[in-house]
Amino acid sequence: MYAAIDAFIRYMTIERNASELTEKSYAEDLRSLVEFFTDFVGHLPEPREVDVAQLRQYVAYLHECQYSRRTIARRLACLRSFFRFCCREGLADNNPAKPLRTPRLGSSLPHFLTTEQVGLLLEAPAKDDTQGLRDRAILETMYSAGLRVSELVGLDVDDWDQDAGILRVFGKGRKERIAPVGSYATQALLEWVDVREPNPKGGAESTATLFLNRFGNRITTRSIGRMLEKYLKQTGLDTLTSPHTLRHSFATHLLDGGADLRSVQELLGHKSLSTTQIYTHVSTRRLRETYEKSHPHAAPAS
Repeated sequence: MYAAIDAFIRYMTIERNASELTEKSYAEDLRSLVEFFTDFVGHLPEPREVDVAQLRQYVAYLHECQYSRRTIARRLACLRSFFRFCCREGLADNNPAKPLRTPRLGSSLPHFLTTEQVGLLLEAPAKDDTQGLRDRAILETMYSAGLRVSELVGLDVDDWDQDAGILRVFGKGRKERIAPVGSYATQALLEWVDVREPNPKGGAESTATLFLNRFGNRITTRSIGRMLEKYLKQTGLDTLTSPHTLRHSFATHLLDGGADLRSVQELLGHKSLSTTQIYTHVSTRRLRETYEKSHPHAAPAS
């Protein structure tokens, strides 16, 4: 089993271009399966020896441990991918995870900020020091281009085409897309690049990286999370706000401003339109206004 898991993780890394976070999640999910077999079944079978009944016991164990439906659904998706890989490699004769039913997930609406709240957050970093200029450029860029935090930290200087006003972004699975950058983010980036100082000992990696930490090396997602927490306290905004909230706000404000769903899907880099549709709830006000202007019986009788 261990050899199969290692081979699967390598496959996800090399052939599927999975992100570091995805690899970590898959490894954690499969480690949970190994622990279940070791602690509760008494032995660790090879993939070929695993059957549907055993996996159903595993799912029951997850429910007993009070894991959320979303976590259980993710682990089942991981198992299906793992055993599908094992079948392809001749390590299993069938996929025992395929018949398992995924728990029904409730629709959780994304947390987003209003345009006024976004403006307050973007104005929080100082304008007269290097760190403040960097932080402002990070926040402006995430909101302007709707980037995932992992996409932002992966940006290099050459990924920004100043003349065209676009960023070359590598999303999930290293899928490349082009993201427009607005005038506010462009100005913030220009001010940051002007004071940006790569680590002289960091070599080509440090020189190429767009967003650097205080040591002149590529900034991490964790550092951006801590940076955002500082400005949330400073502005008094909702502490539920995360770096991903700016991406949610980006999509929300585009739809509320009249953008069509397909365009927002392309800008976000979503593979499926259904993923983007979760943002349509915020356009209710705009739809109501359109309805009241257009429908002959919408306005109150005079």
